Amino acid sequence: MNTDLTYRKASENDIDYLLDLRTKTMNPHYTDSHLPTDRETTLQRILYQFDKANIILLNNEPAGLLKINKADDKTEILQLQIDPTQQGKGLGKTILKDILEEASKEGKTVELSVLKTNKAQHLYTRLGFKTVGEDEHSYFMEFQRD
Repeated sequence: MNTDLTYRKASENDIDYLLDLRTKTMNPHYTDSHLPTDRETTLQRILYQFDKANIILLNNEPAGLLKINKADDKTEILQLQIDPTQQGKGLGKTILKDILEEASKEGKTVELSVLKTNKAQHLYTRLGFKTVGEDEHSYFMEFQRD
């Protein structure tokens, strides 16, 4: 991917962008999973661990959201959303590979969950994530360097 990929901390000024992004990227999966898609629920999901939210910038333009929690022993990918106009170009894969490389150097496990209706789970599997659990709506996945 020959582009300038950077991040900046999300702020309250990004809430409208994040509401729009989440509605476009996640509501179809929530609808398929029979989960709520109203504005208030969507806003609660955005504000969940908001201090860990980063706007993904592609050539200095917002292209998505990465919410990540880096602990001593593991890295949790809390939310990763790529704007639909940027999907299918390898951006999510590039971001995930960077996270996996950093975590592997530090000897950390990487964890995430994905809705069963979200085809992103196939990307995670191709990158080496393994399903370690599930509930009614989601798969819980881990990546560990062998």
